[in-house]
Amino acid sequence: MQRFAPENHRRFRWNGWKNLLLPQLNRRSLYVYGSEVAVEKERNRQKEGDVIVIHPFSRIRSYYIMCMVAITFLNLIGIPMEIAFLDGNSGVGWEGFNVFSDTLFLIDVGLNFRMGIINEDSDGAILDLKSIRQRYLKSWFVPDMVAAFPVGYILLIADLQYHGDSPSSRASKMMRILMFVRILSLVRLLRVSRLVRFFNEVERVSNANLEVMRVFLRILSLFMMIFLLCHWNGCIQYFVPMLEEFPSDCWVRRENLMNATVGEKYSFGVFRALSHMTAISYGSSDTPTNEVELWIVMTSIVSGAIMYTVMVANTAAMMSDVDITARAYKNKINHLEDYMTFMKLPKALRMRINNYYQARYGGKWYDEKDVLKWVSSSLREEILLTMCSDHVRKVPIFRNRDINFINAILLELLYEVFQAGDIIIQQNAPGDRMFFIEHGQVLVENEFFQRELCDGDYFGDSCLLTRGRRLDTVQALTICQLFSLSVDTFHCVLEDYPDIKRDMEASQQDKDILLC
Repeated sequence: MQRFAPENHRRFRWNGWKNLLLPQLNRRSLYVYGSEVAVEKERNRQKEGDVIVIHPFSRIRSYYIMCMVAITFLNLIGIPMEIAFLDGNSGVGWEGFNVFSDTLFLIDVGLNFRMGIINEDSDGAILDLKSIRQRYLKSWFVPDMVAAFPVGYILLIADLQYHGDSPSSRASKMMRILMFVRILSLVRLLRVSRLVRFFNEVERVSNANLEVMRVFLRILSLFMMIFLLCHWNGCIQYFVPMLEEFPSDCWVRRENLMNATVGEKYSFGVFRALSHMTAISYGSSDTPTNEVELWIVMTSIVSGAIMYTVMVANTAAMMSDVDITARAYKNKINHLEDYMTFMKLPKALRMRINNYYQARYGGKWYDEKDVLKWVSSSLREEILLTMCSDHVRKVPIFRNRDINFINAILLELLYEVFQAGDIIIQQNAPGDRMFFIEHGQVLVENEFFQRELCDGDYFGDSCLLTRGRRLDTVQALTICQLFSLSVDTFHCVLEDYPDIKRDMEASQQDKDILLC
């Protein structure tokens, strides 16, 4: 049996770990990069960089974000509970969780210096360490460092420092430290900003349907924020009287909660907060007895009004801000379904038609010709130049041609989509157009050879000048997004450029002579 040398084994294991940092093939990466070939090119780009950077679409990034969402939410629930109700008796389990959380958030600050950034302005992600470092230092570094302040370590060190003192002396010293740490712990509530950012990251790296995931996360984040607001308000209801050492006229004494359990204190605090926030009298019928309690009640009422406003605004936004193009697509599909039912089309054909529409429009209905008509001619040329110029210039007959001629050709390109298995070109059929591959893979074959073409390649160009018949059969291996150029359109454009026309015809005649 073949055995790996120790250094080869270590290299194999290291490469296995590095593969976890590379982008994975999922809905989101396909949406951003366009095809499996483009995703593979992005993987190769990161490998060639030979720098340890976590790609935004990597598997380890996805799992890490899910874990951090859970840890952050538990922190935002547990920290106010600990500050308000536990009186320094949180126990070993909670202290261990605090130390673990502080460590994890400190590690997260370090990892952000090696976390790739999704760049909305370009096709790829930012993987350069210098750019990542500069962006992070200018944006979230300071808030993250403040939120990651290791309060858990302070309590752990203080507990170990005074472990040998007498119980009374130790209790006195720990109580002073605890009161200081309670106030200091409030800075960790800044982790709520991380929760919002993590939710945005979950939406970006998710492998689920993009539109459904976007709506689901928006609803989930809204309810989680409302829950946190109610939870924090309930904790504050008890925390402020505790800081005043429970005055005789405070609500805690009126409800006889001094010796109650933590669960009972928390329940009354949340009940009182919700009574203020929802503007009902239960739990808040008594008039505040001091100025501090008055301000707490007013703050609860205002926060409740804000919560209600946010709920109504977000609900209205989600109802009215539903993707217009998605609704138009759904209406078109409904009409299509009615048509196919009326025409009694076979089930297999219906599935192919539905798959075509999904591949062609991606769940959003729009007309490219109308969209291009809405912009100026210069912008239209710039859009097409950005999308197709590189593809067109790869064809020999278009190389080093006048920019005006290239722009005229670009304006005549048509966007087409073919499904896996579709015959794009049939051998011996009349040649009516050539194709440029935007995304996808095709198989070109005849009786002599076979070859595969992918993103950036072209085929069918031999018919442009000769108007001859097809020499090959071209079949789509995957969903293919292509641009086509009609032979008739090409010759119409060529009439406006007689010099280029003569040059092309002369080149074609020379080629025919060589073939003869």
